[in-house]
Amino acid sequence: MTESAVSPSKRPTSTLIIFGIISVVVVALLVVLAIAVQTRGAPPLASGNAPDFSLTTFDGQTYKLSELKGKAVVINFWASWCIPCRDEAPALQRAWETYKERGLIVLGVDYVDTEPEAKKFIAEFQQTYPNGADLGTRISQAFRTTGVPETYFVGRDGKLLQGIDANGRVKANWIGPVPEDVLIARVEEMLSQ
Repeated sequence: MTESAVSPSKRPTSTLIIFGIISVVVVALLVVLAIAVQTRGAPPLASGNAPDFSLTTFDGQTYKLSELKGKAVVINFWASWCIPCRDEAPALQRAWETYKERGLIVLGVDYVDTEPEAKKFIAEFQQTYPNGADLGTRISQAFRTTGVPETYFVGRDGKLLQGIDANGRVKANWIGPVPEDVLIARVEEMLSQ
């Protein structure tokens, strides 16, 4: 059967179906893009419940945030390639060593990195607190991080630390390398609650 033998009434129907399928795909892609842009444009979390997540450490332990209620939790997003992360690494380790017996958990969330480089960083800074990879950037997306380093403070009740500090910054997070005095002040506040 030649192309000219195809019934004229079948051509418009198949063209209409193809156009309909393409239209549905384009609309679906636009919806996905709109959601992605809206999520990307959202500021980092600054209040409310901390998003629950599971972090598997480089040594195979798993920590689930919701199971850490009753403890104060510092969540630090970092990467081995991040120069400012090097500035705050010693302070995070000191805080862990000083406050772990009082109920502090420091969780290092390695962002977009390779495991060998991350392990070198951990060894270099002698970090003994739990560190694991943010597989698929799920954790950083949940906290709407803007980059690394970024640190979040979760109280014993599972909520982000509330309030504004003396410099007008929210207490729930610190974007950039967290100064040691700020880290200590927020840890002390969380542990006193």
